[in-house]
Amino acid sequence: MNRATAEDTRRLGLTSDAQRWEAVLRRDRSADGQFVYSVASTGVYCRPSCSSRRARRANVTFHADPGAAEAAGFRPCLRCSPRGASRAEQQAAMVAAACRRIDAADELPNLTELAAASGMSRFHFHRLFKSVTGVTPRDYAAARRAQRVRSALRSEDSITQAIYDAGYNTSSRFYEEAGRQLGMAPSAYRAGGRGASVRFALGECSLGAVLVAATERGVCAIMLGDDAEHLLRDLEDRFPEAELLGADADFEATVAQVIGLIDAPGAAVNLPLDIRGTAFQRQVWDALTRIPPGRTMSYAKLAAQIGRPGAVRAVGQACASNPLAVAIPCHRVVRADGALSGYRWGIERKRALLERERTAGKERPVAPRAQPAKG
Repeated sequence: MNRATAEDTRRLGLTSDAQRWEAVLRRDRSADGQFVYSVASTGVYCRPSCSSRRARRANVTFHADPGAAEAAGFRPCLRCSPRGASRAEQQAAMVAAACRRIDAADELPNLTELAAASGMSRFHFHRLFKSVTGVTPRDYAAARRAQRVRSALRSEDSITQAIYDAGYNTSSRFYEEAGRQLGMAPSAYRAGGRGASVRFALGECSLGAVLVAATERGVCAIMLGDDAEHLLRDLEDRFPEAELLGADADFEATVAQVIGLIDAPGAAVNLPLDIRGTAFQRQVWDALTRIPPGRTMSYAKLAAQIGRPGAVRAVGQACASNPLAVAIPCHRVVRADGALSGYRWGIERKRALLERERTAGKERPVAPRAQPAKG
């Protein structure tokens, strides 16, 4: 019998034998756990991703799980061990355990300690960690610490207590990193930006109203809309206690560069950017800058590209949270069928930006990714 039972079919995410066979031919790891297949000529059953020699289709039967295959008289393959966790699941669990060690540590464990705890060499652990999370162990630890800093500053009565709650053993180390993590002094962040200065300018561009804002570290917001006052209120909500300063002559030059980007969205981004977000958001935003001008990518493909194929919804949310229109080109992400989906600044603006890139003449090389301003 070369067909799965009706119960098997109901339980499988892949709904036909043809789809399951294609997954076997591709050795598709994402299909592991959805079904197993047995081979009549060998008497064994395997995962879809098994690297053993491909069987003839006529000898293959699909089963919902290892129990069903064994009930039919087949034994597990020694190569892919279909009864236990898959290699990808084992690796994900290993990295998750390393993340928990980092989260629980007052000081970042060094790479040698993390690798040894995972039973791997430094090189292989570093490569595996980055392939699963999209960031290095050090970058992950820095992002988690920054997250703890923000949380502690909001909840603690004193900055000193927040410093130690975030895992810093000395205040000097914290203040060395605070500007890069918060974009302003800790006391200013704690007070909603009180004492910090944010320069901004409101204007008109070919797509309507535009607001450009910058801290001392770089451009922190590029907003598009129909109503300039609404954009200003959005900025005030982000920095409720900061001193908002109107543009001076020097800042007007920055605004002109931004408007140039809107008119030619495939051009290189040469502005210092003050990019603040979670580790996952920054991972998504970094991937967005790699999409060539005039081209698009689906949310699912973007999620797969950063090594998080199951995080399609979270990728969409990260795109929607992007505060830097055009500089971080979230307009290049579309639905799986190619249709335009939600865009923070409006679907018609998204359509216009893509059209400008596509009709800009011959295809340009990929623009260099903008770098955050150095602290």
